[in-house]
Amino acid sequence: MDNAGLLEAYAAALRNFRLEFSRGGAYTGIVLILLGMGLDSALYPGKQAAFAGARILVAALILCVVLAMRTRWAQERIQWLTFIWLLLPQLMIAWMIAVTEGAGSIYYVGMTLAIYSSGIVLAFGLWQNMVFGAISCLLYVCACIWYARGFDLWAAFVVNTLFLIMSASISTVFTYFNERARFMLFQLKAEVAQKNMQLEETNRNLADIKGQMLQQEKMAAIGTLAAGLLHEVNNPVNFCMMAIEVAIEDPAAKKSALISECLADARQGMQRVQHIVSDLKTFAYRKNGKQLENGHFPLARALDAAIRLVGHETKGVSIVRELPDDTMVRGDEAAIVGVLINLLGNAALSMRKRNVPPFEIRISARWDGDRLRISVRDNGPGIAPENLARVFEPFFTTREVGQGLGLGLSISYGVIERHGGTLSAESEFGSWASMNFDLPRPDWEGRQHDGR
Repeated sequence: MDNAGLLEAYAAALRNFRLEFSRGGAYTGIVLILLGMGLDSALYPGKQAAFAGARILVAALILCVVLAMRTRWAQERIQWLTFIWLLLPQLMIAWMIAVTEGAGSIYYVGMTLAIYSSGIVLAFGLWQNMVFGAISCLLYVCACIWYARGFDLWAAFVVNTLFLIMSASISTVFTYFNERARFMLFQLKAEVAQKNMQLEETNRNLADIKGQMLQQEKMAAIGTLAAGLLHEVNNPVNFCMMAIEVAIEDPAAKKSALISECLADARQGMQRVQHIVSDLKTFAYRKNGKQLENGHFPLARALDAAIRLVGHETKGVSIVRELPDDTMVRGDEAAIVGVLINLLGNAALSMRKRNVPPFEIRISARWDGDRLRISVRDNGPGIAPENLARVFEPFFTTREVGQGLGLGLSISYGVIERHGGTLSAESEFGSWASMNFDLPRPDWEGRQHDGR
């Protein structure tokens, strides 16, 4: 937060602080003024009725000021209103001093208490406190002059006046340092709030990094598995393929339609195993930044691989593809296969959760300038409006405990962002959901090198 913003926020906070303390001080003042009737009855019983009327009037006026503080107009002028209601008891006390014993009256103590409260308790400004102290001293002098016996008690007048001036000076110093302390405390709170925001941002980044590390560990495991499968499975699969090819050419097999059909199915099955192992290998090995810039691949091929790898989840789901003839894009094919697997798996899961067939996933793509915009839309239950803005948050999931960490879409978002695009969600709750992202077109040199 810059200095201007900090000062503006401090002014708003200080206004609220002054409002709260002014109300509390006013209610306290009303109670003290009314309790002073006991002092009046003990010291000046002959003036008790007049003093009681004055106290009730001043308490009522202060209460009116407090009630006025409920309005916005008054809240914007809280310092002036505080100044006014605090000055009312001073006027009352000055009058009491004038009609009792002048400089010898004990009521000057009430003026001193009001001066101290303005600087220590109430959030007065420095100049306001100085003016209030000066007016209080002036009122005391006027009250003593007004007193019928004049300055017969000169020593008491001088002592009390000096004491009031000293109280006003001390209160002014307190006001200055209280104001500095309040500002420093507010500044510290603002810094703590900013640090908390930075900490939250760091936590979000850590959560994202944690998700990426989990994904990388998973990819490394899949890569190891794929390498092992490629070595361990391909050899027996090749033997099976050779045996099937030999069997297909056997005259006995050619004479039997059933045997020929079974052998053809077996060959197709073995070919599918080969494709799956190859897709796993492609999916497992991610490219680094430089390879990402130079790599290019047809999206249709990545989509084929993703559909094969997620086939066990999309059984019974109709997958409709609407792709342009040219789907060559630039980036990391394995990473995009992972994104498509995640989107297809989520779509299939949401449709099965709704359980309203027919299940359909529609994958469409179109060129928009140099970006290929892809949409994966399902006819599932959609995404609740309150969750639509959170679906890409790390560890956010609506699945049951143990069915997912809530990292898939967050990681997919990062993958698309790494390709210079954006992964976004659209939905009509109860009807459909669509995940949309875009990928860059490869540069001309890359397309020429690929022979396209």
